Amino acid sequence: MSNPKVIVVIGATGAQGGGLVRAILEDPAGGFVVRAVTRDTGSDKARELARLGAEVVAADVGDPASLDRAFAGAYGAYCVTFFWEHFSPDQEQAQASAMAEAAARAGLKHVIWSTLEDSRKWIPLTDDRMPTLMGRYKVPHFDAKDEANHFFTDAGVPTTFLLTSFYWDNLIHFGSGPKRGEDGVLDFVLPMGDKKLPGIAAADIGACAYGIFKRGDEFIGKTVGIAGEHLNGAEMAAALTKALGETVRHQAVPPDVYRSFGFPGADDLGNMFQFKAEANEMYTGNRPVALSRELNPGLQTFNQWLAANAAQIPLE
Repeated sequence: MSNPKVIVVIGATGAQGGGLVRAILEDPAGGFVVRAVTRDTGSDKARELARLGAEVVAADVGDPASLDRAFAGAYGAYCVTFFWEHFSPDQEQAQASAMAEAAARAGLKHVIWSTLEDSRKWIPLTDDRMPTLMGRYKVPHFDAKDEANHFFTDAGVPTTFLLTSFYWDNLIHFGSGPKRGEDGVLDFVLPMGDKKLPGIAAADIGACAYGIFKRGDEFIGKTVGIAGEHLNGAEMAAALTKALGETVRHQAVPPDVYRSFGFPGADDLGNMFQFKAEANEMYTGNRPVALSRELNPGLQTFNQWLAANAAQIPLE
């Protein structure tokens, strides 16, 4: 392969970035090679990516000089931030700004920025249907990402704005899986009533992103949303019941109840689910499954993901 295009993947050992690294590595004739960026090149996950054939380099989204080194000579980059590490919209925006400026300095030809909608465009701060958080947000980890979009456009970076969906992997790693009630039956809590939740396997986010890169400049300047399937809580509970071999009940608690659970980020997530429910037609419409499958023909359904992963879901 002559002169392959280098794609820099921020957060290469994380949920989104890891899927993209593997998608590129699994297509050696695709015309791309991957430069996997991580803060710790000695971690088990980083060493595994190196073993698979990735160029693994150290950089930090808070360190512009390290980003310059990571982006040097590259064709494109996948940029993502890590809100749940620090719960700070200001820090998230600073990281997005640093990546956008570094991408501009490097002259990258195509950046995919992993972003989300600003919930305040549908539920303004003056609307008391849900509480305002941090004085200026409804859903901080959504709103701040949308606010950061302008860093890429202002810097003149050729950018695709990627709208991701709920990771089904959150059932394993983020405490979103079924919990055993006092009667011993598993309860799956999703405070969206009968509204649909777009979901996706984390690995498929990266595979869809790779599909975007392979389409050249077709999606530059555009917003692309992806999902593996749109399911409501009852449908997810039924799939979980089948996969786990025991009854899983859907508990459609009100958002206020979800916000009261008290775990870190419960208010943000409660607002998020309420936003997804109340702006459901827009939210699901922004994430067409057909386009996602066109970008990634191996796109998994929820049942397919469960078949491979149900045994890893912790049942408390």
